[in-house]
Amino acid sequence: MEGLSPAEMFSSSPVTVVITSEPDTWDIDASSCLGHGQFVDWDRMPDVEQQADIPGDILTKPKKELKRLAREGYWARSRELRAQVYHQVIQQVTCRLVTPDALVYTDVAGRLFGKQSVSSHPLPDFLEGCSMPTYCLNLEGVTALKKILICIGNLFPDITYSPALPALAALLLHYSRGEAQCFENISRLIASNAPHTSYIDQSFLAHQASCMTFGDLANKHCPAAHRLIASTSENVFEVYSEWLSWLFHDLPFSYAIRIFDVYLLEGQKVLYRIALALLKQYRLSGSSSELQGTDIKADLQAFLQNIEEHVTVDKLLERAFGIRLFSRKEIWLLQMANRKALMERGITMVQSRQSFHLAVDLQNFTSSIVTAQEMRIIWSWIPERFSLFPPLLLFSTSENGYSLQRFYSCCEGYEPTVLLIKTTEGEVCGAFLSSDWSERRKSGATSGFFGTGECFVFTRERDGKNSEGQSPASIIQQRGWQRFPCPSSACSSRLRVPAPAHGGGRLSPFLAIRHFLLPSKTASMFMSGSREGIIIGGGGGQALALDADLHWGHTEPCDTFDNPPLCQENFKVQLLEAWGFQNT
Repeated sequence: MEGLSPAEMFSSSPVTVVITSEPDTWDIDASSCLGHGQFVDWDRMPDVEQQADIPGDILTKPKKELKRLAREGYWARSRELRAQVYHQVIQQVTCRLVTPDALVYTDVAGRLFGKQSVSSHPLPDFLEGCSMPTYCLNLEGVTALKKILICIGNLFPDITYSPALPALAALLLHYSRGEAQCFENISRLIASNAPHTSYIDQSFLAHQASCMTFGDLANKHCPAAHRLIASTSENVFEVYSEWLSWLFHDLPFSYAIRIFDVYLLEGQKVLYRIALALLKQYRLSGSSSELQGTDIKADLQAFLQNIEEHVTVDKLLERAFGIRLFSRKEIWLLQMANRKALMERGITMVQSRQSFHLAVDLQNFTSSIVTAQEMRIIWSWIPERFSLFPPLLLFSTSENGYSLQRFYSCCEGYEPTVLLIKTTEGEVCGAFLSSDWSERRKSGATSGFFGTGECFVFTRERDGKNSEGQSPASIIQQRGWQRFPCPSSACSSRLRVPAPAHGGGRLSPFLAIRHFLLPSKTASMFMSGSREGIIIGGGGGQALALDADLHWGHTEPCDTFDNPPLCQENFKVQLLEAWGFQNT
């Protein structure tokens, strides 16, 4: 490439941007993909795509039909078809008014690289610590990728952290007719301003918030896999922080490019779906069965790199789209809530591995009911924006006595709370309760229910085995911690944004973002408090009920959580603790 003039290096005409509404259709530009593929090392390509005939009306189909075709792998029939679709789809992305295009790239690249080789230019700061997968690019393609990333750093100074960007640019370069076209298309994804839609995280804060959001979704949709990770890893968040790398680094090219097909049409939400499907498949695979003493991150990476042995890409996508995920707007609201929690914690830029993800301090945590390791399991189930904060003991019967009114007075003003109960038989159970106990007075009824769909109940099962001499992790796994969330909230709920609450900097306004409006009365019977006692869960029974003296309790199956009895059905309380979140 050295010795060529900028005009020869970037032979590309300016691209006209046409913004249309979603129902509009597209016409095929037969010249839009001429010359693509020169950056590919064909000997390394896993399967050479066939040069099939392209139906003349394919790009005139409605966007809904194009989504279906992308999910079914229709673009894989031909490199020419995929190249045309990519370019046309990205040209339909609404983006900022001033977005660099192919002509701008030609000018900037000519200025930067006209007299110097690419190797003399450092990569942008936003790539520090990020991997740069090149898939099946040849040497010329790797050089072109570096040039594109350097120009992005030059023209998008607001990007401070974007670990997925190099992989996305590399995939796009496979199907671009030149560097300038690839640059223009990746720039449009960067500059997208469609409501409640994003393609590429561009700051450490945004990236961390998306990782927290994936953790929330994994907690809800993949409870078995989440429980496995929580019981074998000291830092659950650190495992989930790699979720984008699962898709665009660890998976082979033939899987990554199919994911890219649907991603261009559906945005980042589809990536959550596929990562959840991968997590479910990992839990079902044999590789996850014996993990005692194993690095789960390395085990998960090995599973992804050998994904062909476990599931085909078609079956993976089928399972991904079978997950009843929240809407794009709901996911966006959850990301904003997580982002706000990070900002309140002061996490806005890249730091070394933060200890705040290990909010339960193994050395200093003290409870009369659970160990610190067990509390970490419980903390891993809590929505990410709250599990950032260390637990704070609000009430315990050993210190405050068996008084329901004292329980209320100690817990009011804290939202959410975690209730732990140990019976005289040594059984342990409890609940995560999303709302302030002061809400009980607002209904005007003696037993009005309140709370949100984030509430859940849990239990520690005992197997009767002697645990002497065993590691805490193995004891926890044997005891079989079980969590029972509201089953309706995953698929039948929608969000409302209430009026902001005032509470001295607490996180309650952002918890309130995820209030669920559920389809039936029993599905929303989360928590209730009166002078007579406490009830958690309802409909056909009560998951937990405690009397006014906090001495006796009852548990049975209920519709709200679809749970079995959490311990012996009628039990006597030996110890009860309520924990809040230390927002300091």
